[in-house]
Amino acid sequence: MQVHLNTSTMRLEDLPMDVGYASEKVTLTDSEGKGHIIGGQNGKTQLIITAPFIDDALIDELKELSDQLPKGGDYEVTTALVVANDTHTPPQLEGIDFLIDTQEEYGDFYGVRLVGEPYGGELTKAAILISKDGAIFYDDFAEELTDRFNTDTLLRKIMAAQTCYTGKGCH
Repeated sequence: MQVHLNTSTMRLEDLPMDVGYASEKVTLTDSEGKGHIIGGQNGKTQLIITAPFIDDALIDELKELSDQLPKGGDYEVTTALVVANDTHTPPQLEGIDFLIDTQEEYGDFYGVRLVGEPYGGELTKAAILISKDGAIFYDDFAEELTDRFNTDTLLRKIMAAQTCYTGKGCH
């Protein structure tokens, strides 16, 4: 898959995991170096957002998204912004964890690492929704890194992921 930023063209290093496949548990670190496991089945809906850079436009987009996500109770969505390395300044976003792919597990397993200039080695702009049973339920990959996520579709998919889960295996 090709990814663009203005006149630059990059590509993904690997194929992204397909919707419907079981997500991989990976360990990421926060800005203090503490490990956090994301992916896999943990009984919660997980939204994992990646980005090669953090600018004001992305922060505003994530704030708007966070305001619309279910919080608490049976429909809580755990949300994380994942970056490739510790050169990124953690944005202070309420309800969104800031995590770093220090072991490069997330980029490798989920196929979101960029190749080519100017952001080779970084993670592309993507949103991956993992259902309570650990399956990849929806993904949104930006073809142009400055494009906004399709929030309307993402919110509908979150509700679908939460209501279709029975907790009894195949549904």
